[in-house]
Amino acid sequence: MTSTDEGLWFRRFAGAAGADHRVVCFPHAGGSAPFFKPMALALAPDVDVVAVQYPGRQDRRHEPPMDRISDLADGISAAMDGILDRPLTFLGHSMGAVVAFEVARRLADDPRFRLVRLFASGRPSPALSRPGRVHRLDDDGLVAEIESLGGTDTRLLREPEIRAMILPAVRADYRAVETYRFDAGKPLDSPITALIGTDDPHTTVAEAQDWATHTTAPCELVEFPGGHFFVVDHASRIVDLVASRHGRA
Repeated sequence: MTSTDEGLWFRRFAGAAGADHRVVCFPHAGGSAPFFKPMALALAPDVDVVAVQYPGRQDRRHEPPMDRISDLADGISAAMDGILDRPLTFLGHSMGAVVAFEVARRLADDPRFRLVRLFASGRPSPALSRPGRVHRLDDDGLVAEIESLGGTDTRLLREPEIRAMILPAVRADYRAVETYRFDAGKPLDSPITALIGTDDPHTTVAEAQDWATHTTAPCELVEFPGGHFFVVDHASRIVDLVASRHGRA
């Protein structure tokens, strides 16, 4: 890996050079690294927050988006050499939870990889991933799906030029997560915290609890009021939860 690879995939929004712990955040389908800027600012300077930037959006908009979870996980894990120098927490929301899990699997045999905990937010366990057809909808249908989830300002998607720039990456993300199929293998040995919105139509309590089957360590379930983007409504509580699970009160 080169420093260019690391700079391609990861973004920082707050200085935390002296931090002894690092949180790596994986965005949802259609999401981007700045989604986690508030968390980075809240945890700095005690925790170094690094957010993944998928190709095909924002400053990577000229790259073709990836439409396979395996390709995303391969690219991210290959770029992580420079951030394996301290203990890590992974936090992924929705599609990001699956990407984080697959990255952790790829790094499991690297002696430098010290995963303290995986936060899997708003997503059924990998073994219970559901097929879907949102990625097959026309542009209006795709925008309607995004709007139905809430948590994102979709007004810009009504502008044709903006829509043409944004929707290809969104569609690729949906294709990636809706065609993902779990391959059984060795479970993680790190604790997992599954986060769920009580009114999220995309993840039931049972589906979130099934994350326990993917680790030999303890697994907990934490519920929040709200729908799929409960992480926006309860941002401060989630920051406190992330901080508390690696020893920072």
